[in-house]
Amino acid sequence: QKEDELKILLDYVINRHYSELKNSKNKAIELLSAVLDKQVDLVINWMRVGFVHGVMNTDNMSISGETIDYGPCAFMDIYDPKTVFSSIDKMGRYAYCNQPVITKWNLARFAECLIPLIDPDQDKAVSQATEIIDTFEKKYEIKWLNMMRNKIGLSKSEEKDKFLIVDLLTWMHQKKADYTNTFCYLMNEAIQKDDIYKDNDFLNWKKRWEVRLKSEDRMPDQYLKLMKIFNPLVIPRNHKVEEALRAAEKDNLKPVTKLIEILKNPYLNQKDVVDYQIPSNSNENYKTFCGT
Repeated sequence: QKEDELKILLDYVINRHYSELKNSKNKAIELLSAVLDKQVDLVINWMRVGFVHGVMNTDNMSISGETIDYGPCAFMDIYDPKTVFSSIDKMGRYAYCNQPVITKWNLARFAECLIPLIDPDQDKAVSQATEIIDTFEKKYEIKWLNMMRNKIGLSKSEEKDKFLIVDLLTWMHQKKADYTNTFCYLMNEAIQKDDIYKDNDFLNWKKRWEVRLKSEDRMPDQYLKLMKIFNPLVIPRNHKVEEALRAAEKDNLKPVTKLIEILKNPYLNQKDVVDYQIPSNSNENYKTFCGT
């Protein structure tokens, strides 16, 4: 009985979201693989812009690969892989750096649900599902590296790129640099005067980066065009969100309306938005709640 219901649900999902799988020999295993790919792409984009979902329970992840039920979510200002905003996440289970790990864990739970439809032989079904789930790390690492290459304007792949990327993130973490604005600075979009970018370690990294850019043998502005596609100039800064909410509680919707208007075009240069680009000083203590 339950297997029949599961089959109805599987067919519904495929018809609605993955119609290309309609004629698959093993719809369940193909669906698992397709959902895994979608989730990898989704989380890569969260990591790209510093988004922390905050409550990645299995019921808060969608088979369609869209972000849903992000109650205590927020965007990271100061770069810290262990950033947590949710007031109920005491142990950092859903911290920024843990999002890929939790995604894989959730996908494994999804795979368990599909076992009866993968193969009548449970052992074979588990083996096939495990094989799919175990592709997560490699797929994620490749896509994450390519995403970070794009963030620093690299269109080709070189073995040493990983060290260049990790060294930048390590410096940002050590110096408590703003995640979004550091990439803006590298795009010559200086948001505000910040002596942090005069730091010797950063200047040395910048020289290595510039050498790497020249090795790609492109027109000088090509790397900037790539960076501008992958790096937002403005994000929903936590203090600006709170400011808008406080005003809305007093029946003043102008700050909310303006914030939404600015965030409609986060990759474009806009007039008079510097106030929306300056980081909050309360990043470390900022708390969000379910139903925010």
